[in-house]
Amino acid sequence: MTSPHGIDPRAFNDPRNVYPTDEQFYAHGRPADPLLPEDRPRGGSPATPLHHRGTWATVALVAGIILLILVGIALFP
Repeated sequence: MTSPHGIDPRAFNDPRNVYPTDEQFYAHGRPADPLLPEDRPRGGSPATPLHHRGTWATVALVAGIILLILVGIALFP
């Protein structure tokens, strides 16, 4: 066997031993132009400013949690 891949030399002309190149193999099933437009362009600023929850909502949330803990301690000493 003179082939480094262990293929019988009598089978070199067999059409079953013809394999695609890497480019052909990886191009299978891909569109002709595989580049997609960028969905989140870099740079610039957002069209509308971001609005965060106000401080009152945060204060009410923390106060509610503290109240829940205190009620739990009071009811189940």
